[in-house]
Amino acid sequence: MPSINWHEFLMPYAQAVDELCGKFKSLDKEYRFKTLHSPIEHVQGRVKRVGSILEKARRKRVPVNKIVEGIRDIAGIRIICQFVEDIGAVVQIVRRHEGFDLRVLDEQDYITNAKPSGYRCYHIHVEYPIFTMDGMKKIPVEIQIRTMSMDFWATIEHSLKYKYNGKIPEALRGRLIHTAEAAFQLDKEMSTIRDEIIETQKVIRVKNDLADQILKKIQDLHSMVKTESINELNKEFYGIYNENDVAKLNAFNYKLDTMMRLYSTESFE
Repeated sequence: MPSINWHEFLMPYAQAVDELCGKFKSLDKEYRFKTLHSPIEHVQGRVKRVGSILEKARRKRVPVNKIVEGIRDIAGIRIICQFVEDIGAVVQIVRRHEGFDLRVLDEQDYITNAKPSGYRCYHIHVEYPIFTMDGMKKIPVEIQIRTMSMDFWATIEHSLKYKYNGKIPEALRGRLIHTAEAAFQLDKEMSTIRDEIIETQKVIRVKNDLADQILKKIQDLHSMVKTESINELNKEFYGIYNENDVAKLNAFNYKLDTMMRLYSTESFE
């Protein structure tokens, strides 16, 4: 068996994971900054541990010196979505980046065609270039895209596979298939009220952003006016905030802008 410096071997994979996670997280922030619905709810990344790599190589009969070609999920990105429809949106994002900073190798749609176990997820295998001391290296990365309910189910199934060494008892396997279908039905039901959920989440984000702006302005005004006036502003803010009226929050925010301009002018004079 050839000797491998595993720490050095896995470093490029870790770099690829870090960079890709950063890209997807930045996209998520851009959507939210523009107050748009982000198809990306959460991004996770990992590099397989050496034991997991060797175990998979054993199962697939991949020689250690062929691990790079034979195992394509050493580096993995998992993108969690709120809705099934978001999965397609993320797939399109990945495809749009092809030729720019990655190359799509293949795709596996386990959403439309679930595995016999009940597993649902969309897999995209990509090749991602990284730059090292030795020059550019193209690293294979598996991108998994799934909903929160699919992720919960897959996590449980993975734990049970580990417990039973990959041979889950038949009765338990049947219950897992049943729960996988129940999770998918939940996803489909959530899709029927998707627009209402997205609109509600948008209102909550706008309200929270306004609250942050208002409290910052009140703090800035603290150095310009008497403490009693600041206490009154705080009292007024909390009263409006508890009414859950975004229009009133906007009006109060505008009032603070006017006050800041007024006091800034007086201070300058």
